[in-house]
Amino acid sequence: MVSLETRGPCEPGAKPQAVMPISVVACLGPRQVQEWELQLPEGATVAQALQACGLAPPPVHDPQALGVWGRRCGAAQALKPGDRVELYRPLRVDPKVARRERFKGQGARTAGLFAKRRPGAKPGY
Repeated sequence: MVSLETRGPCEPGAKPQAVMPISVVACLGPRQVQEWELQLPEGATVAQALQACGLAPPPVHDPQALGVWGRRCGAAQALKPGDRVELYRPLRVDPKVARRERFKGQGARTAGLFAKRRPGAKPGY
């Protein structure tokens, strides 16, 4: 667990700054997922969470690379307690194209929803 806590002044009666739990998940390569549990000060941003993990935020021109709980966001977005920051890598192949290619290779009769039909049944049932 990584902790990034800021300390306030050491005066008597000074309140310590509240911290919140944050998860950071990064997919750096195929089947390579890394996860960090952090304690960040309230009001921390996505960029600060990535910096606490030793990760560099993606370039500004790539907004699809960051998300909080699966929703795209920017590096300047403020976090709430319990948020999960996700750092995505770019797709190498369009998922629709990959599915079509797999379906072509398997053949129409051996794959899909209607692969196991009763003998003599109507097509599509």
